[in-house]
Amino acid sequence: MSTTDWPDLLIQWYHMHARELPWRSDPRPYDVWISEIMLQQTQVDTVIPYFHRFRESFPAVEDLAAADLGDVLKQWEGLGYYSRAHNLHEAAGVVVDLHNGSLPDTFCELRKLPGFGLYTAAAVASIAFGEPVPVVDGNVLRVFTRLFGDYDDVTQQKVKRSVFERLQPVIATVAPSDFNQGMMELGALICRPRQPICAECPLQKSCVAYRDGLTAALPVKSKRKPRPHYDVAVGVVWNDDKVLIGRRPAGGMLGGLWEFPGGKHTSAESAADFVAQKVEAETGVRVTPEQVYCTVSHGYTHFQITLTAWKCRYTGGGLEPNTHDKLQWVSWEKIDQYPFPKTALQVIAAVNE
Repeated sequence: MSTTDWPDLLIQWYHMHARELPWRSDPRPYDVWISEIMLQQTQVDTVIPYFHRFRESFPAVEDLAAADLGDVLKQWEGLGYYSRAHNLHEAAGVVVDLHNGSLPDTFCELRKLPGFGLYTAAAVASIAFGEPVPVVDGNVLRVFTRLFGDYDDVTQQKVKRSVFERLQPVIATVAPSDFNQGMMELGALICRPRQPICAECPLQKSCVAYRDGLTAALPVKSKRKPRPHYDVAVGVVWNDDKVLIGRRPAGGMLGGLWEFPGGKHTSAESAADFVAQKVEAETGVRVTPEQVYCTVSHGYTHFQITLTAWKCRYTGGGLEPNTHDKLQWVSWEKIDQYPFPKTALQVIAAVNE
């Protein structure tokens, strides 16, 4: 990597154009940590209200560690990628038990905490503690590959590691926090995936992609395999004024969240018959499906679903958990006290209409 003045130009630009964000005004390690976890796979505008609510509920790492996981998931509800909330809660316990409530202040020690991969550890170490460790995320990869005309496939871990190593001597010569945040900010605001604003880029004169007209071609990403699609049917089971919900086991996908019983079915099956059979198999409860409440679609990282929610009437049987770690009849007026995944929230909204 050539030694030019581009890092200084980047930092100068960042000082002039950085967005005012709640975790930037006073970069406490706890706030930096929470914000960086929330910002993974999530837009800044979406994160800001969640950040404020989360900090109000858990003002310090001790509060987060002492909280019930269900309460943490409730504050995370709708933000998605719930393993992040699990890791935050678990790591908070480690910080309190082993580090007297203070986040470790080095990249290597941070890496030992649950949920601290290369990106999170580098972000917290550099922004909160000033350690010269480069952050490598999607924005940084885009800026880097365009700046240096790099045609390596950025979806490969070895390429991300290479960029990390090539930026290491660069960040050692400048203010680490400003450099990392500047790279990410430039990628978010100027060096965008589509229609980058090259005319306003402080690195334009050094940029190989701009010089050679390659901004649309970089970064190189291998095509993802098509995500499979599944049809899902669930039952909103009524027993007088109460409905039946089940909590997913903590170790699996969407662990700790509550849902309406049901599952994947094939188009050859009668959806109503499937719901009745699936609800009984999962819960021990016999039901009669009566009508469809709604149909919603949702995409997860590795698959997509179309979910149909049925209004069901309880006809007998006792609660016998099979696929859930807990089953519960709850009053509809108290349904919003439980954390649900996004599809279930859409079902709840449809029932309330």
